Amino acid sequence: MSAARDLIAVLVDPSRAPGLDDRRWTALLAVALAEQMMGALACRVGDLAPPRVAAILADARATSLEGRRQALWEAEMARRALEGVVAPLILLKGTAFAAAGLAAGSGRAIGDLDILVPAAALADVEAALLAHGWAWVKPDPYDDSYYRRWMHELPPMIHRERDRMIDVHHTILPLTARLRPDAARLLEGARPLGNGLAMLSNEDVVLHAAIHLLADGDLAGGLRNLWDIDRLLREFADDDPGYWDRLTARARDHGVSPVLARALRLTHRLFDTPVPLAFRRTEVTDRLYLRRLLGRDGWGRAIHPATRLTFYVRSHALRMPPLMLARHLWIKWRKNGAVG
Repeated sequence: MSAARDLIAVLVDPSRAPGLDDRRWTALLAVALAEQMMGALACRVGDLAPPRVAAILADARATSLEGRRQALWEAEMARRALEGVVAPLILLKGTAFAAAGLAAGSGRAIGDLDILVPAAALADVEAALLAHGWAWVKPDPYDDSYYRRWMHELPPMIHRERDRMIDVHHTILPLTARLRPDAARLLEGARPLGNGLAMLSNEDVVLHAAIHLLADGDLAGGLRNLWDIDRLLREFADDDPGYWDRLTARARDHGVSPVLARALRLTHRLFDTPVPLAFRRTEVTDRLYLRRLLGRDGWGRAIHPATRLTFYVRSHALRMPPLMLARHLWIKWRKNGAVG
């Protein structure tokens, strides 16, 4: 955990970077690599790293810049493919941060292109993407049916030539999940970025990050997601005294107030994010979340397997009711067994 805490400390206050010895730097870099935060670390630390580390961080900065370029180009390709089908094209997650020039996009690792479209447009979006070179990643009939009936997105697609994946969302949580954010409000509140692109509102983008972290998974990549939230909140709330009231009201509208509250408590605890006093008191159950978020050793390896298993089980329980989950896992087990 000390390596994870060193990473957090340097991100929060880069002036601490020169004070770390080689052993602590080695552990810090291993955790940053495992958490996909090397680019963010490199952009944050700048020239404050010791010479032996500087070259590693320079490579990480170059890699993140190339990743940003590829992500923005992929967004443009999707916009062109969907011209006349959806407009503007709403970007999600890392690509949205980069396209908007947000601090959260500085050095941010970006994987798939995530977009949000109206549910009514899914058939036309699917047809347009297939016509422009994208293909299905999951050809299995059960997986295809499962995505289309129960998930918040189409089955994942990949471009045949560029080898880049796209996730087409029509809302931000599975239809079987306990929470039901209002997809219509997300679409209506999107703010334009120019050039036919858009992103979620300043309130919804934070809520999406919190939901993605705490209501749609096992906290994998949790430090990166919390860092996103910290960067977003500092940028949006710094010069806008009404932001916090709008954010909490928006969370109520979407029915995700507890999720937002926990995300704010955790980001304040780890990154000293300046959140309102009402969100600074740690709850007892937050300790388990912190144990999961900080669970890496000095080699970047995951530790605390029981805690990780707990959050893995929790993630499935959040996604679907028990009987549906049991049926789904049984089908997947039988299919995998048949393949083996």
